[in-house]
Amino acid sequence: MVKICCIGAGYVGGPTMAVIALKCPDIEVVVVDIFEPRIIAWNSDHLPIYEPGLDDVVKQCRGKNLFFSTDVEKHVAEADIVFVSVNTPTKTQGLGAGKAADLTYWESAARMIADVSKTDKIVVEKSTVPVKTAEAIEKILTHNSKGINFQILSNPEFLAEGTAIKDLFNPDRVLIGGRETPEGQKAIHALKDVYAHWVPVEQIICTNLWSAELSKLAANAFLAQRISSVNAMSALCEATGADVSQVSHAIGKDTRIGSKFLNASVGFGGSCFQKDILNLVYICECNGLPEVASYWKQVIQVNEYQKTRFVNRVVSSMFNTISGKKIAILGFAFKKDTGDTRETPAIGVCQGLLGDKAMLRIYDPQVSQEQIQRDLSMQKSELDRPPHLQPASPTAIKQVACVWDAYEAAKGCSWDLHINRVG
Repeated sequence: MVKICCIGAGYVGGPTMAVIALKCPDIEVVVVDIFEPRIIAWNSDHLPIYEPGLDDVVKQCRGKNLFFSTDVEKHVAEADIVFVSVNTPTKTQGLGAGKAADLTYWESAARMIADVSKTDKIVVEKSTVPVKTAEAIEKILTHNSKGINFQILSNPEFLAEGTAIKDLFNPDRVLIGGRETPEGQKAIHALKDVYAHWVPVEQIICTNLWSAELSKLAANAFLAQRISSVNAMSALCEATGADVSQVSHAIGKDTRIGSKFLNASVGFGGSCFQKDILNLVYICECNGLPEVASYWKQVIQVNEYQKTRFVNRVVSSMFNTISGKKIAILGFAFKKDTGDTRETPAIGVCQGLLGDKAMLRIYDPQVSQEQIQRDLSMQKSELDRPPHLQPASPTAIKQVACVWDAYEAAKGCSWDLHINRVG
């Protein structure tokens, strides 16, 4: 029996490993994480993340060939294939601060893998990482390998939160990048065989390491670019009297463009788009491509402009003052069918409204009151830390009330704002 271990029990590691366990009953899959409350939740009836269909998949496999554990070193040592799905936030200080990916947790995981391994292993990058990360990880593993052979593969995820289980069951493609050596090709085929249990082989794309790593950044950059493009067009539509929904419908009928990701919104959010574009900007700058870096940086700037413009429109529509006025916020997560609030536009919008002393009534069925208060009161650098390193209790904001019914949120309010409708 092949044994797979995944380091990181978050939005990527948990669902991905659950589906692999379901589709590959002959493979033992263990998801490990040092954050004990998260593992306890994975082993309970109340999973730590909300994703349609995830609960059913976990219940079918858990205790059979799917396990969740805090005993990280034991399961890494026993595994044949180790997926690394740890957080890679944007650096907040030092070289590349504000743009480069922080690979602290990745490096720590690589050193641990090297220390505890007693047999040859395939190490799979599942986190989104900069181009050439595999080269650095390879050096760490081989320097501490004690004669053990490690093969590094890049297997980026292309999941959309809210449809992650559907995406895993029927992926557009599975991308596997590896070294163009006999050992590297053998490792690629080993991972390809895992996915081939349910994914048609023609949808499994095999490339070199660097192409796989860059493809993930490029995919997110292109998707974010479409959102910023239609949002920029929405500003022009409002200035000229055009209807952005009619414009986007018209251009979406062009088969060269297509209709997806053409809905004007407050802006994109989530853990990937902004982080990955900033990473792409930094890579371009480091490779002497300032014009390319400037192009992608503008996608972020338009996204920030759209959120600010939205708040200004709300304030100006209420006689330039919202002090003491009640405003309902319907949706706080960055999109529907998820409880993920990372980089949600709702944070910037709510903070802008709170800055003008509005009273907010927030409704989102998948986001807890504690998480909302945490997001609105903490600095982004604090939110990027692992849960066990974040401040224990957020400071409650008196102007914010969280309610569990949309009608209750709207009662007595001057405005109802629908936030999480992106794409």
